[in-house]
Amino acid sequence: MSLLKRIERNQESSTQAEPSKLQELRVKRASPAVGSRDAYVDLKNRIQQRLIAELDPSMDITQTAEVRMTIQEMFESMLAEESIVLTRNEKRRLFEAIVAEILGFGPLEQFLHMDGVTEIMVNGPKNVYIERGGKIQRVNVTFEDNDHLLRIIDRIVAPLGRRIDEGSPMVDARLPDGSRVNAVIPPISLNGASLTIRIFSKIPFTVENIIEFGSITVEAVEFLKACVISKLNVMISGGTGSGKTTLLNILSGFIPDEERIVTIENAAELQLRQDHVVTLESRNANVEGRGAVTIQDLVINSLRMRPDRIIVGEVRGGEALDMLQAMNTGHDGSLATGHANSPRDMLSRLETMVLMAGMDLPHRAIREQIASAIHLVVHQDRMRDGSRKVTSISEIQGMEGDVITTSEIFRFEQTNIENGKVIGRLRPTGLRPKFMWKIQESGIMLPPSIFGIGSRRR
Repeated sequence: MSLLKRIERNQESSTQAEPSKLQELRVKRASPAVGSRDAYVDLKNRIQQRLIAELDPSMDITQTAEVRMTIQEMFESMLAEESIVLTRNEKRRLFEAIVAEILGFGPLEQFLHMDGVTEIMVNGPKNVYIERGGKIQRVNVTFEDNDHLLRIIDRIVAPLGRRIDEGSPMVDARLPDGSRVNAVIPPISLNGASLTIRIFSKIPFTVENIIEFGSITVEAVEFLKACVISKLNVMISGGTGSGKTTLLNILSGFIPDEERIVTIENAAELQLRQDHVVTLESRNANVEGRGAVTIQDLVINSLRMRPDRIIVGEVRGGEALDMLQAMNTGHDGSLATGHANSPRDMLSRLETMVLMAGMDLPHRAIREQIASAIHLVVHQDRMRDGSRKVTSISEIQGMEGDVITTSEIFRFEQTNIENGKVIGRLRPTGLRPKFMWKIQESGIMLPPSIFGIGSRRR
């Protein structure tokens, strides 16, 4: 798509600044700001519209560095023509704001590249929040009006073939870097358009990182690594924003390079380093209500792709039945995540999701499927201080009557709260899992100390 077409679709014309406003903008070099906010907005809009009008419409906007350099040359020339004097910081701020509007995502662009920001939340044009270091804080950034926010939302979803309008007021999408986006607009959202962006880490977290953060212990990592290599089926549970996908990505890294991996996600987020990886992504229906491809469709199709491992980014519906059947029919070593408040809740949710597939199965039959398919449930929580921690690693042992029996191998023990920070450690319970023979058959010998056997607890 040409630069002009892309910008014209997402931006409206702005009026020329009045002479009095222009005079106000001719600030002295020592001035800390560019006049009033209205004057700054007028100047930005005016220069922005001139740039759009004068840029070559045939320019390839994918060549970001080249386009940025061209915009900078024209920007400097326009300031010189109008004798507008700005400090270095003012000039840089104005230039970055204009580039963000033309090539990026407007006022949000700065937060997409800011260290430590994991979430951006926009509640209407005047209320913008970010999550940084696990804490939510309001930022001094606003959109001009709701139309400005709607243009940015459209710029995000349009290149992906998605649409958002009154007929389809909700959309899930992702940015080019993989960051997850959810947008809701009026009439569904009563306070103006709402936008939520889950920032995709440019550099994936490693095992060393989550150990350093205190999310998990070395002993638990060694145990989970052995489970993945031994092709045990692992379910990761947790609440929204608890770090399930991050942990899934790390555990996926333990899969041997020679195995064929098929990943299935709503929005492709996993960053597997192995070579033999097939990435599948679900798709919503088009404008005519056709062409939808669900997670369940992808799970069924993946069985025909000769996978050694199937990784489901999130199980949330009827695909649970197909996933369990795959685990029970030779596709060992599968990994998946699901929303739940505890390992026991995860098992209950799986049962409910199987029923969502529309199969009239007795509850005992479903529980037997779950008990024989899932070997391990790893539960992760977001603590009150914003930190993410693995709080439980539980083995699924089998059935007793109509109840699925579990055994907790590791449990998080909170010892204190210091300056609002949760202090504790994931400790072994002293129990060895019944599937240890599977790990030993893989040639892995875990020392008893990993399970707190024969060593003093620290």
